[in-house]
Amino acid sequence: MKTVNQMVVIALLMCFSLGAQAYQRNQAVPVQKVEYGSVESVRNVTKEEIVQDRNSGWKTFGGAVLGGVIGHQFGGGRGQDVATVLGVIAGGAIANNRNPNQYKVQQQIVELMIRQESGETVMVVQDYDAGMVFRAGDEVRVVYLSGYVRVDKAM
Repeated sequence: MKTVNQMVVIALLMCFSLGAQAYQRNQAVPVQKVEYGSVESVRNVTKEEIVQDRNSGWKTFGGAVLGGVIGHQFGGGRGQDVATVLGVIAGGAIANNRNPNQYKVQQQIVELMIRQESGETVMVVQDYDAGMVFRAGDEVRVVYLSGYVRVDKAM
C-alpha cells in the first residue's frame, strides 16, 4: 500500500511539474483536443527582452582582486598598503562600470492566424522553429494542451 501511495504522489508531482514548464516537441503531455485548419497569415516577430546579468558581482570582485594585485606592485611599507587599497577600489569600480548589469536577448516568435475546420479563427503565438516554417495556405493541426496551444503541420 505504501508503494502505491508513493507512486501516486510521484505521478501527481510529474503532472504538476509538466504544467509549470514550457511544452517541448520531444515531451509527451496529455492532449485536451486537436483541431485541424489552414494558415491564413504568418507574421515573424523578433521579441527583445532585457535580462539581468547574474554574474556582475563576480566580475566586480575579479576587477577588485586584479586592481589590488596591480596596486600592490607600487610603493613600499604604508605606501604599498595605500596603493593596494586604491587598486582594489579602482579595479572594482572599473569592472562594475565596464560590464552592464543588463543585456538584451532576442527571441524569434511566429504569429499564426488559423481558420479551423469548425469555422472558428484563432491566433497562436509560439517560438519560431526553423525546422517547421509556416506559410499561408499550409494545413495545420492546433493541439490544445493544459494551459498551452501548439501548432504543427498536419500529417
